[in-house]
Amino acid sequence: MSHAFYVNLSYAAAVLVVLALTLWTYLDGKAQQRALKELEAAGIRRRSAAHQEEKGQP
Repeated sequence: MSHAFYVNLSYAAAVLVVLALTLWTYLDGKAQQRALKELEAAGIRRRSAAHQEEKGQP
């Protein structure tokens, strides 16, 4: 086996790790958005939303 094989394998592994982290971040973001919508539907609001309402901001 040549040196290029190990270099290419390292690049492939790095690309797979970056893609996996990107996918994980995207899916976790979707899950957090879903959880936030469920909480807001249940009447639980974010602290920042209450602070904006005090100032008269939408």
